[in-house]
Amino acid sequence: MAFCKVMIIGNLGRDPEMRYTPNGRPVTEFSVAVSHRSRDAATGEWKDDQTDWYRVTVWGDRAERTAEQFRKGNKVFVEGRFRTREFEGKDGQKRISLDVTADNVISLDARVRDDEGSFGAPAGGFGGGGGAGGGDGEPVRPTRTPQPTPDDLDDLPF
Repeated sequence: MAFCKVMIIGNLGRDPEMRYTPNGRPVTEFSVAVSHRSRDAATGEWKDDQTDWYRVTVWGDRAERTAEQFRKGNKVFVEGRFRTREFEGKDGQKRISLDVTADNVISLDARVRDDEGSFGAPAGGFGGGGGAGGGDGEPVRPTRTPQPTPDDLDDLPF
């Protein structure tokens, strides 16, 4: 028995691009940037060490919803499996790329309350069917909201 599972959290590096296979199956591709940070020993300040990029492929209904609802910069959780892909580089040499085939893509951007105090449709979560879209046929696009500061977290009851 063999098992391979990958989970990444990062930001979309470009808008998702959707196309259809010759059989009519939708497929969407996008890239996710995962930044690694550490504290500088001398100053104690946080600094970005490096950024790893992952090419992600989503198939079927999830592919259509991903293309409709996600945009460059959105923070996402991607769960899937690695897939190797062989290609020829610009220099003519054969290369291998390690890509992710997504089983689940979830938006981690906060949902925004409307004027009546209720939340809009969910911004993501394409693991188990169902879907989120505007009632008038328009896709729901996640918007960024400020993240809580450590001072805001002191008021939590747990």
